[in-house]
Amino acid sequence: MAYVLAIGDRAYSSWSLRGWLAFAKFDIPVTPRLARLYAPEFAALLAADFAPARTVPALRIEEAGGNLVLWDTLAIAETLAERHPERGLWPADPAARCLARSLAAEMHAGFTALRSACPMNLRRCYAGFVPDAAVLADLAQIEALWTAARTRHGGGEPWLFGAYSLADVFFAPVATRIATYGLPAGPAAMAYVEA
Repeated sequence: MAYVLAIGDRAYSSWSLRGWLAFAKFDIPVTPRLARLYAPEFAALLAADFAPARTVPALRIEEAGGNLVLWDTLAIAETLAERHPERGLWPADPAARCLARSLAAEMHAGFTALRSACPMNLRRCYAGFVPDAAVLADLAQIEALWTAARTRHGGGEPWLFGAYSLADVFFAPVATRIATYGLPAGPAAMAYVEA
């Protein structure tokens, strides 16, 4: 079995960063295939090797009996957790695992104000950025989620559920936005961002 992962530039694509981190942080071997987003080579790569995927990350699992293709971060995360239970991608405790999955799903589907106002760019810092009310509301919800996870299941560790988990993978691009845009966050949230 082999994993091949199509991604864009991780400095700009939060989806690509999440897809790559799901492998890198849990030491799961993968062959990345990089393409410039929105360039002709991007569509060609996906059409040739990752059909029917049209977005990244896209994962091709090569195994006896044929290839499988996934093209969504949640689908990739859950598939890796199923295939590699020994790696601890989700917390072992059932209550912690339920909360971790809920946080990842909320991140996956929400926080559109933050995403729209603060596109991810790890190669730049934005001095003087002033978030609007909608971004502040997203930040308040994110901070509440982080506090709930760390208070209930963090065990004094820097990560949301003690050990690094897929929940941390999903929130990594949020942490980068807080850092690069200088967004307001309390001390506990900033400690998580720094970790």
